[in-house]
Amino acid sequence: MNRTLALAALALCGAAHAQPATPDLQARAWAASCAACHGTDGRSSGAIPSINGQDKQVLLTKLLAYKRDQLPATVMHQHAKGYSDAQLERLAAHFARLPR
Repeated sequence: MNRTLALAALALCGAAHAQPATPDLQARAWAASCAACHGTDGRSSGAIPSINGQDKQVLLTKLLAYKRDQLPATVMHQHAKGYSDAQLERLAAHFARLPR
């Protein structure tokens, strides 16, 4: 009986380690403002690009470029300047985790 319990405990520990990282709830809250243009969860249905499922580093590079006025934009540079580089990295990670 004890052996069965030990095996079950080991299985649960392994399952816990296999779980995906806990979602960043703060980044999710910040991402809500992105929905106005990029759609819910970054899935745009219009001319503005979808940002869900994009590579984190690609998205972060673009966000930082908007923040530093290195990419032309209508409003993205204004939005990006409202966040620290670390916050933009968390936003990029959030959208990268979302399915396409």
